Amino acid sequence: MMLAHRFKDRDIALIDSNKEIGQKIKISGGGKCNITNVSVKRSNYFPQSEIVHEALKSFSKEDLLDFLKQAGIALVVKKKRYYFCQDSAMQVVNFFKRSLKYVPIYLDTTISSVSKENTFTLVSGGNTFRCKHLIIASGGLSYPRIGASGIAYEIAKVFDHAVVTPRAALVGLTVQKEQFWFKELSGISISVAIMIGEKRFEDDLLFTHKGISGPAVLNASLYWEKGEIEIDFLPQISKERLVKMSKKSIPLPKRFLQQFLQVQTIADLKSYSFAPAGNFGYSKAEVTRGGVSTKEIDISTMQSMKEKNLYFIGECVDVTGELGGYNFQWAFSSAHHLKLRG
Repeated sequence: MMLAHRFKDRDIALIDSNKEIGQKIKISGGGKCNITNVSVKRSNYFPQSEIVHEALKSFSKEDLLDFLKQAGIALVVKKKRYYFCQDSAMQVVNFFKRSLKYVPIYLDTTISSVSKENTFTLVSGGNTFRCKHLIIASGGLSYPRIGASGIAYEIAKVFDHAVVTPRAALVGLTVQKEQFWFKELSGISISVAIMIGEKRFEDDLLFTHKGISGPAVLNASLYWEKGEIEIDFLPQISKERLVKMSKKSIPLPKRFLQQFLQVQTIADLKSYSFAPAGNFGYSKAEVTRGGVSTKEIDISTMQSMKEKNLYFIGECVDVTGELGGYNFQWAFSSAHHLKLRG
């Protein structure tokens, strides 16, 4: 959609399997669309590939804020770091609808095959589309209820392009039998710090009937593959101070503390380690980790190194941001970074 706004001098068509454009924008951030972050760095993405650095340099957080301001989209900052639409995500969707006024849009259209001789040929039912340049911006597998699919990966493989195995990310984590007591705490939210590898995320953890969720857990899930994670349930209190405190003075929900102390000691509140069993799956995942390998994408144009005039941008690429607007920023930055050749 941003591409259609930029390439006004070219004949453009937009194909979407949904019945309306911008479905993921519409539902994101509780309908308010967390569109970027106060601080956007290469280190907020996995993996930290050079293409992320180049795209963010091409279209930074400041560039995006200016773009949205010119579009008349008012933003507000929440928790001193998250940029949300002031009114609703429909501000962004409606802007793109206006921008696409003269662009042919084929909605409710699912592509069944893609091939190329001199030009690309896309087949959908009884319809055939032909184009010189093909830009894939179809996202990943998260949110299947709004038409998410692996079409980008299928197209990549047609042209012998490598795909890093996709998996659900920014998603809640399920637990082993030893942590089933977590489920008894469903609905309780605690401010924690989660450590995984060299990453530390300090934010809320929410106990659910499946395991654990909340912002801290969702961020940790991006980096977790297998093995243990460590949780500090009292990040603002030192271990030395904690061991001197009485149970009644520990600032944690009573129900949680009772359950925890049945299986652990007070000192373990500062460093509780366990291995998750898995995650909640694509239906609950904010994004998809993995995707079209950046090792075969031209760092300066977003063009496939395997096939001329084939481009991959956004979530379908093997670039995944942490929670907090980073994935929308990547979508905008990678789209702006794209350069058509010929």
